[in-house]
Amino acid sequence: MEKYFNPAREEWESLLARPTQTVDDIENTVRSIFSAVKERGDAAVNEYTANYDGVSMESSSVTPQELQSAAESLEEPLKKAIQRAYANIWKFHEAQKTTELKVETSPGVSCWQKKKPIQKVGLYIPGGTAPLFSTILMLAIPAKLAGCNEIVMCSPPDKNGNLPAVVLYTAALCGVSKVYKVGGIQAIAALTFGTETIPKVFKIFGPGNQYVTVAKQLATRYGVSIDMPAGPSELLVMADDTAVPEFIASDLLSQAEHGVDSQVMLITTSKGLLEKVEEEVRLQLRNLPRKEIANRAISNSKLIYISDAAAAVDLINEYGPEHYILCVADEEYYLENTINAGSVFIGNYTPESAGDYASGTNHTLPTNGYARQYSGVNLDSFMKSITFQKITKEGILDLGETIEIMAEAEGLQAHKNAVTLRLESIKNSIKADA
Repeated sequence: MEKYFNPAREEWESLLARPTQTVDDIENTVRSIFSAVKERGDAAVNEYTANYDGVSMESSSVTPQELQSAAESLEEPLKKAIQRAYANIWKFHEAQKTTELKVETSPGVSCWQKKKPIQKVGLYIPGGTAPLFSTILMLAIPAKLAGCNEIVMCSPPDKNGNLPAVVLYTAALCGVSKVYKVGGIQAIAALTFGTETIPKVFKIFGPGNQYVTVAKQLATRYGVSIDMPAGPSELLVMADDTAVPEFIASDLLSQAEHGVDSQVMLITTSKGLLEKVEEEVRLQLRNLPRKEIANRAISNSKLIYISDAAAAVDLINEYGPEHYILCVADEEYYLENTINAGSVFIGNYTPESAGDYASGTNHTLPTNGYARQYSGVNLDSFMKSITFQKITKEGILDLGETIEIMAEAEGLQAHKNAVTLRLESIKNSIKADA
């Protein structure tokens, strides 16, 4: 990991750059696959699956029998762990439900807001070197709680054309029955346009590599919404002398092992801690099964000493980390002043891994600096708010003139007439009754 000591602010932009390709490098590939899937449906999807995943399949659909039998090959401790995580994630997201909001803004003018589920949602579950079955919990649970009518899940198959039993077990546990063995750009394209087999959806959720991220962004041009541009995983740790170097190193490596394009950062006000963490990363890295992946990610990563706490906060906000671990004596100062982060983990005994799996918060979070304007996935991500209003005769008499004046000022006469006609009708009725 490269080391920096009190870097000048003019260096921050290059210092905090992510190790990602530009959209231009990827977009042509994504566009060509989208066009093929739009025109040829399943045939194109199957061709790209053969090309990229190395397997030819007659059907991408997971059968009900496959879902039902998935649990048989899993060890009981793993099933119990998934069930406990399920309970915690369900509990946290269920608590996010809100009641209908209703206000009388003026006499006789009632306005209210009600949330409705998005009817059709697509869940993208990454596979490849690490099949992320935990992401199913993070996406399917709030989708179920929201009341989404149709939940469609796509995940890349292995070389034998199968999905891992743990992926199928978790899908079945969450009540997801429409599961397809399709990954990458072709999965996002299929969810965007629909094919003979895979249904079109209204919103797509889930993390992925840079190609999946660009594919999701392209999907928005075809009337499909997305959760956020969630790409390669990243972690920033803010620590001082109260932090435990071994813990910090393990947290940095936990994200580095996600993929070669992951990035981890340590910002510290302690030079001594920086040196200890650097040594611990070196020692712990040697024993990791995924050390080659982690090592390449570490080469994208930084150790940064900042002597001033205020400057450290500014640097954190500039970066806008997906995951943010805070191990400092003055927690309140950093919590109060840090405004850009996907999810925050506080103290020496709160590893980021807890949020990835089982504490209850969602691990589908904005990356690449998008924490500056996006939230992580939550219950509201699967819902939309509809506003309602009802105005009585008394209400339109009270508010009507205000509307007329504003409509006329904008030069929209038909808008004014829609009110004027009602006011005249009410006034004529009053005269007739008098």
